[in-house]
Amino acid sequence: MPGCIFCDIIEGKLSCYMIYQDDDCIVILDRYPIDNGHSLIITKKPYEKLTDMSVDEISKLFSKIPKIVNAIIKATNADAFSIAQNNGKAAKQIIPHVHIHIIPRYNTTGTLWTKRKILDDSELDKLALTTKNYLE
Repeated sequence: MPGCIFCDIIEGKLSCYMIYQDDDCIVILDRYPIDNGHSLIITKKPYEKLTDMSVDEISKLFSKIPKIVNAIIKATNADAFSIAQNNGKAAKQIIPHVHIHIIPRYNTTGTLWTKRKILDDSELDKLALTTKNYLE
């Protein structure tokens, strides 16, 4: 997709804080997280919506969630997590490329959906490394 930030990340044109990748997807830390450890599972193929994917591709994508979530929870000491997946502008899909939000949740911060933080590179580097270690 021309002008797609996720395509540019997948192609190595833009940097990211990657915590996992395989033949079908990458998992990166969100640069503007709702909460500490907020990550995105992004399809490598540039689908805009889930409905553009086959049932097998969707199943394969969602089957990765437990492994990723377990590593994020261990790395962040989160108490719980939320999963979000938006399809289309009306659903608040900002980047038209299939991705799943994994948002760690903490008893001390409550559950917010719109407040975003800005983390510095050293915080993101440290969290990415810690999370990767739990995936190995």
